[in-house]
Amino acid sequence: METSSSGGSSSSVFSLPAPFNRSARLSLLLALSTQATLQAQRNIQSLTSEAVKYANPRRGEARNLEEALMSVPDLETIPYQVLRREKNYEVREVQSYVVAETTMPGRSGFDFYGSSQGFNTLAAYLFGKNLKKEEMEMTTPVLMSRIQSEGEKMEMTTPVISQQTDGGQWKMAFVMPSKYGDNVPLPIDKSVTTKRVPSKVVAVTAFSGYVTDDMVKAREQELRKFLERDPKLQVKESAQAEISQFNPPFTLPFMRRNEISIEVELVDP
Repeated sequence: METSSSGGSSSSVFSLPAPFNRSARLSLLLALSTQATLQAQRNIQSLTSEAVKYANPRRGEARNLEEALMSVPDLETIPYQVLRREKNYEVREVQSYVVAETTMPGRSGFDFYGSSQGFNTLAAYLFGKNLKKEEMEMTTPVLMSRIQSEGEKMEMTTPVISQQTDGGQWKMAFVMPSKYGDNVPLPIDKSVTTKRVPSKVVAVTAFSGYVTDDMVKAREQELRKFLERDPKLQVKESAQAEISQFNPPFTLPFMRRNEISIEVELVDP
C-alpha cells in the first residue's frame, strides 16, 4: 500500500505486486493467443471446407474423354432425371426451381465486363444484400441465355442465366438454394428480380473450355441439327438456348464443364 497526502488529507492507492502483474499479463496474453488461434483454425476449416467442394468435384457419367475430364463442384444444383442418353446429347426432365436474375451490360454475355458485372450484382444479393441481410449458399451452375426480342414469347430461364436480344442484351441468373422454396429473401438492388422456373424437358450437350459467343452459336446449331433428326423430340416453339457454367474462374479450361440446353417436347409414338 502506498499513502500520499495533500493539504492535510490522505488517500490510498492499491497496486498489485509486480510478480502478480506479470503473471496476470502473461495469462491474458495466453488467453488472447489461444482465442485467436482457435478462431484462425475455425476460419481455416471453413475455407478448407469450401475449397474441398471444388478440389473434390463430382463427375457425371461421361460419353467421351472430354466429358470424363470435366469437373462439377460439389454444390447444390438443379435436380433432374435423365430420360434418354444419345451419343451427342441427353434428354432431361428438370424439376422446378427459383432463380435470382439481373440484366447484364454490354452486347455479349461472355465478355469480361458484362459477365463480371452481372455476377457481382447477383453475388452481392446472395451474400447479404437483401432485406433479410441473410447470407445464402452458392449453388451451381451459372446459366446464360439470350433474351428474346420484344413481342416474342418469353421462355423461362435457368440458374445463372444470360439472354440476348437482337440488340445484344443478356440476363444472368443464380439458382436459389432449394430450402427457401418461394420464400427467398427480397433483393435490395432493384436490378435483381426473383422468379420460379417451371419444370421442363430439355436436350443437353456438354463441352469444356472457356465460353465465347462464337462457340455458343456453333454448339447451338450443332445441337439443333441433332434434334431435327430425333423423331422422338420436337424443339419447343421460341425455345432459346441456355448456357450452364459450373466452375469457378480458376478452373483449367479442359476441366471446365459447360452445357448448352434447348427446351423440347416429347413426341408421342
